[in-house]
Amino acid sequence: MRLEIPTNAERFGANTFYQVQKIYELEGGYGIDTEFDSPFHVIQQIPYDRLHEIEKDLAIIIPVKNERLRLLEGVLCGIPHACLPIVLSNSQNEPTDRFRMECSMVDTFCRHAKKKYLIAHQRSPEVARLFSDGGYLHLLDEDGLVRHGKAEGMLAGIALANLVGKKYVGFIDADNYFPGAVFEYVRIFSAGLSQSKSPYSMVRIQWHSKPKIVDAELFFAKWGRVTRITNQYLNLFLSQYTGYETEILRTGNAGEHALSMPLALALDYSTGFSVETHQFVSLMEKFGGVLPSPFPEIMKTGVEIFQIESRNPHLHEATKGQDHIREMIEYSLSVLWHSRICPALVQKDIARELRRLKIVRKNESPLQLRRYPELSTLNFSAAAAALDWSRHGNYTPA
Repeated sequence: MRLEIPTNAERFGANTFYQVQKIYELEGGYGIDTEFDSPFHVIQQIPYDRLHEIEKDLAIIIPVKNERLRLLEGVLCGIPHACLPIVLSNSQNEPTDRFRMECSMVDTFCRHAKKKYLIAHQRSPEVARLFSDGGYLHLLDEDGLVRHGKAEGMLAGIALANLVGKKYVGFIDADNYFPGAVFEYVRIFSAGLSQSKSPYSMVRIQWHSKPKIVDAELFFAKWGRVTRITNQYLNLFLSQYTGYETEILRTGNAGEHALSMPLALALDYSTGFSVETHQFVSLMEKFGGVLPSPFPEIMKTGVEIFQIESRNPHLHEATKGQDHIREMIEYSLSVLWHSRICPALVQKDIARELRRLKIVRKNESPLQLRRYPELSTLNFSAAAAALDWSRHGNYTPA
């Protein structure tokens, strides 16, 4: 891959937030081109062999909830062979057993492709035992099972990826229509992670465009309504601490993102549609220097956050309506408002925005969402004995 060198960045404590990088070539060649050795070059080359080395250690988590099987198969098709797909399903078991159908399709596909995989139902007793035996009870409900929700499935996926020894974890939604876009996302993950000089790194994808049908014609929209609003207040939050207005944060709702495992285990998480936005909140709370950090080694080493713009358009299942959009806005802005370090001015502006959108009433506080502490508190040695690997896909841990 050939892409821009990230030259501009905002620094907040131990966090370095890089500007969005542009891709020039999706396939940048196998060997090293000596032309890129020049210190004055603004484009960098990341050869295929370097991407492949990352992908061998990369698990791709695919949260699923009653998606069409052909869409899920297309996502699997787009994931490079070296990566390990981990499918976390919260699909229905009755009256039709959708999860059984997903298991059958994934197994058939991966056997034909000679590809290792893991698949598990988010609400299964086996997955719940990972957390109960590991002493991480925050994720379990009154029935002793992992709670419903995408964020909860993501956390279960991170735990599984760590248990099988993966060094990186990425997330891709199951409702993507273009396998080629999925392939590009994973390559972007690998390219971003390979740039990092720190073991604590994150890569977030900014979509090139999101096609819509407008007046019977295809229109390639750049920004969605939720993204515009979330990014506005994320940047306002950051600006209040740096003292300089910025627009550097462009990926507040990036569902497609990847993390190094040490960083994935160190962050807090939030439930619902707030999970991606809350990652920024957790970064600024834990490593911004405003509050004492529970991870002094990360404060010394630093965290690098890369934002890379894709070339493929992002086409997924049709919008779920205005109520869905309003809920996403509410969740995203609520985690900012409730942050322990949210400036009073930002809180005031967020409350005004939520009232304007008729999401909250006057003098009403934004929704308080459930938060999950860092997964590093989970006893992985105890959790490792909880899962019968032979029942959850074609994978044998080392």
